[in-house]
Amino acid sequence: MDRRKFLAQLGCAPLAVPLLASRHRSGGGSATDRPGLTLFLAGDVMTGRGVDQVLPSSVDPALYESYVRDARDYVRLAERENGAIPAPVPFDYIWGAALDELERVRPDARIINLETAVTTASEPWPGKGIHYRMHPANVPVLTAAGVDVCVLGNNHVMDWGRTGLLETLSSLRAVGIGAPGAGTDLEDAAAPAVIETGRGRVSIHSWGVPDAGVPLEWRAGPDQPGVNLLPSLDSAGADRVIAGVEARHRPGDRVVVSIHWGTNWGYTVPDHHREFAHRLIDSGVVDLVHGHSSHHPRPIELYRDRLILYGAGDFLNDYEGIGGKDAFRGDLSLMYFPRLAATGAWLECRMAPMRIRRFRLQPATGEEAEWLASTLDRESRPFGARVQLEEDGRLSVEPAER
Repeated sequence: MDRRKFLAQLGCAPLAVPLLASRHRSGGGSATDRPGLTLFLAGDVMTGRGVDQVLPSSVDPALYESYVRDARDYVRLAERENGAIPAPVPFDYIWGAALDELERVRPDARIINLETAVTTASEPWPGKGIHYRMHPANVPVLTAAGVDVCVLGNNHVMDWGRTGLLETLSSLRAVGIGAPGAGTDLEDAAAPAVIETGRGRVSIHSWGVPDAGVPLEWRAGPDQPGVNLLPSLDSAGADRVIAGVEARHRPGDRVVVSIHWGTNWGYTVPDHHREFAHRLIDSGVVDLVHGHSSHHPRPIELYRDRLILYGAGDFLNDYEGIGGKDAFRGDLSLMYFPRLAATGAWLECRMAPMRIRRFRLQPATGEEAEWLASTLDRESRPFGARVQLEEDGRLSVEPAER
């Protein structure tokens, strides 16, 4: 079959860069009543496997993992750890207290890393140990939180092959969610999601890196669906990202580079990650680096009045009851709310601490929030930032010298 006809049948023919209208407008009492544009950023959102099994529609629970062969086993693990999950849950269930926080802050744009294929494809990518997928009928779980952009440059979007990727793109685009970082071909995969917020445009570029487990074979090509893959994080790789931003840039854009990089655990930031992020900021066209892949939050840097998140941590997953890395508190997550000036410069960044229980986000306890603040403060000070717990239970970022 002709490739374009095949793509058209799936409803995901290559698109020009779409200009997305933000679903959100500031209201009385919100954080965005102050000058600047406020974003909501989250790390990895995994709505597949066990989470998919408690949603209204579910894919075949068969898995191809070394130890677990049925996705419902992850539901049982979570219930054994924290109590029964009232399946099937409504689409807004998993967001829990995060919805209250979003309503309180009313960010101008909402951006997550969707680490799940949205597909019923039945052939997993060969040789890969973990495969995540969510039934396309569960896409309302994303619109329930008003998500504007799901970045897809990661190591799970093609777990179910190119057919699964095309269905993912079709499912997200059908409900108006931007999906940078993967596409029907190289041009489509490299295109940013551009959001008009009413406070100016936000341009979100997404890349996946092999050191986060993105297979080289997933690279999009001129006539091949795939991921916007960055082979290396050296100066040539940074220049490639900068050139991609410059080619799409319009004066006044706030530019976010969302990048899936690094290992899952630990606080060490490799020198070449830092040098890469600095080179992006030094270019003058990148305003915020949104790093993810780590299962817990990693250091934050303030560099030349720009924000760098080296690892936003998991935001939602089905890992409850799985031990072995308890010291990193992977059950705790953060909602990042950076506020950017018209120039793209950092004005402030507030973070709401959450914890995952029964596949649902709950407010972190005072002790948990204090642990997150002290841990991030310790790890971020060498990067020129300090993190403190505010009286309202949220975290804030400030320059270390203040």
